[in-house]
Amino acid sequence: MSRLSPGVIRAARLCSVLGAALALAASGGCSSSGSRNDAGAGTGGAGATGTGGAGPAGTGGAGTGGSGGASPAFTIVTPDFTLQPSTTASYCYYFHAPNTAALAVKKWTSDMTPGTHHFVLYAGTAGQPADGTLTTAACGAVTSTTPPPWLFASHTAHEELTLPADDGTGKPVGMALSAGQPMFIQMYFVNATASTVTPAHVTLSAYAYPAGTTYTQTDAFVTYNSMISIAPQATGVVASKTCNVPSGAKFWRVSTESHMQSTATDLKDGASILFMSTNWENPGAMTWLAAPFYTFASGSMTYECTYNNTGANMGHVIHSGSSFDTDEVCMGIGYFFPSTGPKFCLDSMTF
Repeated sequence: MSRLSPGVIRAARLCSVLGAALALAASGGCSSSGSRNDAGAGTGGAGATGTGGAGPAGTGGAGTGGSGGASPAFTIVTPDFTLQPSTTASYCYYFHAPNTAALAVKKWTSDMTPGTHHFVLYAGTAGQPADGTLTTAACGAVTSTTPPPWLFASHTAHEELTLPADDGTGKPVGMALSAGQPMFIQMYFVNATASTVTPAHVTLSAYAYPAGTTYTQTDAFVTYNSMISIAPQATGVVASKTCNVPSGAKFWRVSTESHMQSTATDLKDGASILFMSTNWENPGAMTWLAAPFYTFASGSMTYECTYNNTGANMGHVIHSGSSFDTDEVCMGIGYFFPSTGPKFCLDSMTF
């Protein structure tokens, strides 16, 4: 747990206000073509208007979904956590999804209590810590070319991520989830007040298509720059890398991720800016929920982040790392189909 400096406390108070209006993965304001859901700039591809399961998982980009309906297939609530005054903390909660048959997820929803800044849901592995473990040990960090697959994230009190209902051929788009899938939630807490915040937790729900639904599989495409270096008191430092995207991939959502030194992030298709944000806490997203979706004409995604090291960390060099308080990241995040599994790009090498 880290104690906030006065400058960080002031920034966190301001950002808590901004956070109510902007979201990393919010669905509000999205149209059936392409849209931007914050005040940033960006230009979409074809159709873009914004600025600023019993059955096997998919094979070859398709599959049949599990049990579905208006009620969630499952809901997970992380343990309550007490956040001390003027502190930040990062925790991970490990569990297995309780579904007994494979699912095709059509929607994720989440709710965060006050004090929860944001979270990321990852697919875990059979060797992860025991179910119910809540730990400050590092998780979700990029330590190899095969990091845990990114599933869903939120920076807002309530979030809904609804997948496209039609892939352009009449089939819905779904996220394959195996029976009893190991999973974990990485959570970042901020208490900028002089009072204890309790309880702090995350509620996560997965909604699935009805059993037997034939769907097109979607997965995340995530990029990560491991070579960030920001000198003390430096301003306007740009970290930029380019990654090849999967051949024939249709993207239905893109966004970025960075930490507090970031002043701007953007994604490019060749020389054309596809997405841009100036809010590291709630960068927003560009979404296409209907055909033709977005195809990278250049075959690659360039992801860039601009930094100023003039805040709480100005006395030392800042590098790539998992600490939200002392390190930086520059990431491009998108969801694409058809897919047979998630894709990860480290620096400029896609795996």
